[in-house]
Amino acid sequence: MNNFSDTEKLNINTENIDVSSTLDIVKMINNEDFNAVYAVQKCLPDIAKAVDIISENFNNGGRLIYFGAGTSGRLGVLDASECPPTFSVPETMVVGIIAGGDIALRHAVEGAEDSNDGAKIDFEKLNISKNDTVAAISASGNANYVVEVLKLAKNTGCKTIAVTSNENAKTKEFADVFICAKTGAEAISGSTRMKAGTAQKLILNMLTTSSMVKVGKVYKNYMIDVKPTNIKLKNRAVKIVAKIAEVSENIAQKTLAENDFKIKPVILNLKHGLEIAEAERLLAENNGVLRKVFEQIEKEK
Repeated sequence: MNNFSDTEKLNINTENIDVSSTLDIVKMINNEDFNAVYAVQKCLPDIAKAVDIISENFNNGGRLIYFGAGTSGRLGVLDASECPPTFSVPETMVVGIIAGGDIALRHAVEGAEDSNDGAKIDFEKLNISKNDTVAAISASGNANYVVEVLKLAKNTGCKTIAVTSNENAKTKEFADVFICAKTGAEAISGSTRMKAGTAQKLILNMLTTSSMVKVGKVYKNYMIDVKPTNIKLKNRAVKIVAKIAEVSENIAQKTLAENDFKIKPVILNLKHGLEIAEAERLLAENNGVLRKVFEQIEKEK
């Protein structure tokens, strides 16, 4: 099987980029970026399959664990790091691992993506179980590090996902869900931090955001589990509570401040007159899903 990736080929649309005007350079890059969006669109059925696996495992106490090298690893770490403040989930729920360790976030670590031993060490540190989901991110899908990780994950019995831009990636053999965004040749040959990286960022956003929606971290399209750690997020929480509970922002702000900015319990307090403790009990019974609590209250009327 030919594992050569299209991302390594020469792009005829940008072969004169080095002698083009500045405006033409950025136009060329922008035109290529559109291909990343179209490529991801074609992957939506596979992305949806992955989301169903991830969300089911979340409901069973499992984790989503990203593994990648270079740009792919950095994107995994970034997506994982944004989940706790956005959805108030533990840092252990979505984990990002980059080949070569955290130093590789800022510095190139020689040979990290080629290291089977590095993959084994990183994998074993996490005590991965069958309820976890392992996602390997790699533009070529051929780096030894991510291939070895998926092999180990399959042996553990957990579900596996491969995110790549190469339809002939080696990771395909070990993936329960194979997400291949065929972004094609890069504007700068082989520079997969560009289109391939853009596609990966879009896909990872979908994987975590959609999974969080499915496990009740969103009501309508409100970010009801945001962690209000700064003024901007506290103001957002106030607006969300005011809108859903149908009260003024002043009342929402006062009640949130009195209750440690517990958004969902405060919504139930203001909308249905529940004591905070009772609201928390009902939320716990319904796995934290606000809509289910609303439905339960309506049934009991």
